[in-house]
Amino acid sequence: MGEVFIRHIELLGYEKRFFPSQHYVYMFLVKWNDLSEKVVYRRFTEIYEFHKALKEMFPIESGDINIENRIIPHLPAPKWFDGQRSTQNRQGTLAEYCYTLINLPHKISRCLHVVNFFKVRHDDMNPVTDSQIKKPEVFLLTKDSKKNPTDITGPIVLQTYRAVADYEKSSTSEMSLKAGDMVDVVEKSENGWWFCQLKNKRGWVPAAYLEPMDGPDESEEQEPNYAGEAYVVWKSYTAVEEDELTLQEGDTIEVIHKLLDGWWVIRKDETTGYYPSMYLQKAGEVNTAVKSQQRNRSAPPRRSTIRNVKSIHKQGRKQISQETYRRNSKKYIQNQRNMRGNSQNKANVIIEKNEPEDNKPKAQPAVPPRPSKDLILNRCTESTRRKIL
Repeated sequence: MGEVFIRHIELLGYEKRFFPSQHYVYMFLVKWNDLSEKVVYRRFTEIYEFHKALKEMFPIESGDINIENRIIPHLPAPKWFDGQRSTQNRQGTLAEYCYTLINLPHKISRCLHVVNFFKVRHDDMNPVTDSQIKKPEVFLLTKDSKKNPTDITGPIVLQTYRAVADYEKSSTSEMSLKAGDMVDVVEKSENGWWFCQLKNKRGWVPAAYLEPMDGPDESEEQEPNYAGEAYVVWKSYTAVEEDELTLQEGDTIEVIHKLLDGWWVIRKDETTGYYPSMYLQKAGEVNTAVKSQQRNRSAPPRRSTIRNVKSIHKQGRKQISQETYRRNSKKYIQNQRNMRGNSQNKANVIIEKNEPEDNKPKAQPAVPPRPSKDLILNRCTESTRRKIL
């Protein structure tokens, strides 16, 4: 059997999916040397991990030894949370990246790492969905965008943030700030620590002490996901504030709201509260070297602990009380139980139908129950929910 390789990769657009939580995947049409064409779906975080591994495999061609020898294209790092705007804006970059990748020397473009990454997976043919959640929304790339992809070799524009209060560093890897300092954010980590630069200084700064210059940053935060994502506690933490949870290493929990300051709202059984995201690991994932390095690091301060903060965006920031998290979480759990109970009842009805019809009274048509307000809020769109609340 001959060599298997990719002839062409075309970016078709992206999908906005809602299960198991809201996220985005890019759609690629992959044309193979046997003239077959397959559509595959990949998250940008997957693509970036693939890109990093490719650079490690070819250090000369990636410019790690001598920047003048670089032929592997650049790819900007993902934000810790990618919204729809960043997903859409990145399409030109990805289109150009794929075009350049396939036209690299065969030892790179036809290597197993490239071939295996773009092979059709089971999830590409049968994506995981939930009938109770709305179907994915598809956004196709326009023809004009395909003809004029964004130049990926251009300069990267860093976001400028303002310090809302004084911060005194507690380690050499951090950076002290004064209220009003303007910093450029180089990297946003989901653990609540952001790597920033201020003139000739660079270091980690708590995200809670920063606000963007061009408007509130709530748009970067995900909406609460009361279905929850399964995580495992890999480092114990004892609650300091009343709305925090005390958990032990190895506990299994569900994350229901990921916040920018690195303090996520989690659910343990039917109890909810804040917990440092840097002490959590997604269920099924292997512990990484980065996680191991964080074991001895302290959690970043929460937004609510910054006293007397004078922020121009404080008025616009969404405030969700812990009671609201608990109430909505319990409602979601109860609705799921009711659905499972209804499914069981339907199964029992089917079994009973095998009995002789003469022995059964004719059933009267039942009036369907009016859906509760909670169920309506659970299934309506985010824009409708905001208007109601």
